Amino acid sequence: MSSMPGADSREVQEKQLWDDPADKEQRLTPSKRNHAGNVSQPEKKLQEAICVLLVELCERFTFFGIVCNMILFCTVRLGYRNYQAAIVNMCFVGTSMLTPVLVGWLAECLVGRTKLVCICMFLHFLGTALLPVVAFPFEDIYIDRRHILLHTLTKKEQKIVFYFALLTASLGIGGIRAIVCPLSAYNLEDCGPKELLSFFNWFYWLINLNSAVVFVSISYIQQSVARNLGFLIPFVSILMSMITIHMVRGEMIYKPKTDSSLLTTFGVIASALKTCCVRYRYFGGGVTNWLDHAKENYGGQYSEIQVESTKSLARLFPLFAFQILYRTCIMQIPSGYYLQTMNSNLNFSGFVLPIAAMNVISIVPLLILVPILECINSCLFSSKGSGRSPTIYIVVGHLSAALSVMVAGFSEIHRKHFPQVEQTLSEEILLVSSMPCFHLAPQYVLLGVAEALVTPSCSLLSFWLVPERIRGISMHFLTLFSGAGCFMGAFFVQTAHTGTQGNWFPHLLHEGKLERFFFFLASLMMVNTLGFWTIAHRSSQKVKKL
Repeated sequence: MSSMPGADSREVQEKQLWDDPADKEQRLTPSKRNHAGNVSQPEKKLQEAICVLLVELCERFTFFGIVCNMILFCTVRLGYRNYQAAIVNMCFVGTSMLTPVLVGWLAECLVGRTKLVCICMFLHFLGTALLPVVAFPFEDIYIDRRHILLHTLTKKEQKIVFYFALLTASLGIGGIRAIVCPLSAYNLEDCGPKELLSFFNWFYWLINLNSAVVFVSISYIQQSVARNLGFLIPFVSILMSMITIHMVRGEMIYKPKTDSSLLTTFGVIASALKTCCVRYRYFGGGVTNWLDHAKENYGGQYSEIQVESTKSLARLFPLFAFQILYRTCIMQIPSGYYLQTMNSNLNFSGFVLPIAAMNVISIVPLLILVPILECINSCLFSSKGSGRSPTIYIVVGHLSAALSVMVAGFSEIHRKHFPQVEQTLSEEILLVSSMPCFHLAPQYVLLGVAEALVTPSCSLLSFWLVPERIRGISMHFLTLFSGAGCFMGAFFVQTAHTGTQGNWFPHLLHEGKLERFFFFLASLMMVNTLGFWTIAHRSSQKVKKL
């Protein structure tokens, strides 16, 4: 892409500018030293790695435990319409993606890291503890008569507690991801592009393996064993809190360098815009890049290094922007695809398949493709002159996502041709299509292929194509745009429902035209893919390989 720098002489100069020898001394952070000031022993490093991994797994476990059957809970328990439940789910996911950026900024500027970790642990526990209050009473288990006191909440009060619980849980999740187990804790500074791509591939592979286990286990418990008991499972955050307290006491919390911040990046952009407007209005422009107006020698208030780093980050903005609509397509799994599955025949040889367990079909391709991609990457990086840009993976992944949404539209038309049958979900009898839910598998598989190709490649480009000191900021921006994609999905659902009076995103799927919503989203994604491919093709001479 013309806006994405390649491995040319300019990039080399930037890396030389930023790779300060003093940084190598700072990489040995206090979290890796013992109380005597000496370097920690290998046993302590292993303990650090195990603690970070356990916290990561617990956090993902609680997050997916909340998300996996939220639509079923909102529609059956709280009486929401389908589009409302989908919007709530996507907004919670989006908020959980944005809060790590906010908490990371707070940790840098306003609040001490240790104090903020404790606050986030408390918020996480409070949120996950309040969810069972909303879910009471558990009709399928008997406690005693005193549980009636918890059932005196009205529908309005239940919704207030529910939203407050989701908000506090998302804030807690942000603190855990930003402070306890950020990507910078994995010491990626000295890794080359091959090692980085391998790390991101296996990192997301482990995350998806964990989510597969959660979707199968929790979704079955929530839907079949005890329909509200699944919200008790996020109490695993207690275990996570204990591990985190142990990390704090053992000085295992990673402390990143503070020579760059998200606030500085936004300040450079704001200063450049302000100075640029004034100069063009009164004096005319005299710089090659609009961000140069933020430099001190051009009337701004930021140094040469700060502005140049922001310029390298700004060249990645097209990459970030094209991920918004892609993330909207991925968010169809816990929204549109979930509703399709919920309204299909889940009976499989007498066993009612959990709805969220269908998500595993989208995870299996990723679990299979990662080892294959690792072999391909090894061959590409080992052959000089034959390497390919990760942008090719992104283009193919975007195309797969567009195809998935299109297939979902045809599946919806196909689903309506089957007669309706009664199906019991969480002790509620619903009229659903008699089409087996496995007919929806192709659309899940295509989105799984897209995730296997796009997410690690975007993380690699965001991390590698900027100077070392702002790599964390670059990953923050990627997260911001991904979170924006979740809210964009919620906006599309609300607009489609309102603009078509509920026809494009209906409450009763057999009475509406949900397929039109999918076709509309697929057409937008095709345009998005074409736009990204055009920019990537223009820069093919610069970004052939990293």
